[in-house]
Amino acid sequence: MTRYRSPRWLPGGHAQTLWPLLIRGPLPRYRRERWDTPDGDFIDLDWIDGAPGNPDAPCVVLFHGLEGSSRSHYARRLMHHVAAQGWHGVVVHFRGCSGEPNRLARAYHSGDSAEIDWVLRRLRKQHRPNLFAAGVSLGGNALLKWLAEQGDSAASVIDAAAAVSAPLDLAAANRELATGVNRLYAHHFLRTLIPAAREKNRRFPGLIDIERVARARTLGDFDDAATAPLHGFRDVDDYYAQSSAGPLLGKIRLPTLLLHAANDPFLPLRALPALDHAGPSVRLEILRHGGHVGFVHGALPGRLDWMPQRLLAHFACHAPPAPA
Repeated sequence: MTRYRSPRWLPGGHAQTLWPLLIRGPLPRYRRERWDTPDGDFIDLDWIDGAPGNPDAPCVVLFHGLEGSSRSHYARRLMHHVAAQGWHGVVVHFRGCSGEPNRLARAYHSGDSAEIDWVLRRLRKQHRPNLFAAGVSLGGNALLKWLAEQGDSAASVIDAAAAVSAPLDLAAANRELATGVNRLYAHHFLRTLIPAAREKNRRFPGLIDIERVARARTLGDFDDAATAPLHGFRDVDDYYAQSSAGPLLGKIRLPTLLLHAANDPFLPLRALPALDHAGPSVRLEILRHGGHVGFVHGALPGRLDWMPQRLLAHFACHAPPAPA
């Protein structure tokens, strides 16, 4: 696996974060499946079927980021590479992210490890012997939290994991996204989060303060007014404290790749929590460049295949050898 080199023609964390939106590439040929949840809701999963006649090929599960989906550039690229390798892949949509509002008042959040637990255990039970999980941004934080909570028992569910650009300290990430040009990222997310909260309030009145939601100018404002009360947290501080995966990395026992760029605008190197307590099972790769889930490389217009190749190389190290 070649070392990541950012292109000279695309300097800076902002450019490396935004450029992939312009070169995200075609959609894979997904097959959608809907699962009813134990609490009466549903989630949608978009599948990539691997090589015909090889149902036991490894399967890569992807948990997307805030307001992401199987259409996100990183999901498209990862699933294309999964298919090219003859493996199976699935993008798990958090509730309400697949294009249709979910049934219940709750939605999803950065510490939603209980949802990840249910999904992964069902996949292991009904599906493949070789199961790998990746999480991007919000999904990466939630996956790391699940890994820490499970400890040694995570190995009975999946074989290895990876987290990309995870906001390990949610309070620090909110502070970064509330200052300077970074406020444009928060505004981008709020453009969809606020209308979704209005719809929630219409269907389930009285659970959130919709006037405070409408006035939200930062993700912290929104999380305090909507995310926290909808998901049982006292307030935004309680939500961030209970959901941040950074303090829990020392409890992870499964082979896990943690991939992050020092110039990630969402959580730059100066805002990263101390990582020296991460145990030997966690491989930390903090790159100088790459932006937030960017990692563009190559000549103009650039390519987005370095990150999926890095993840699949990590997973291949923990896949059993193919039968002779």
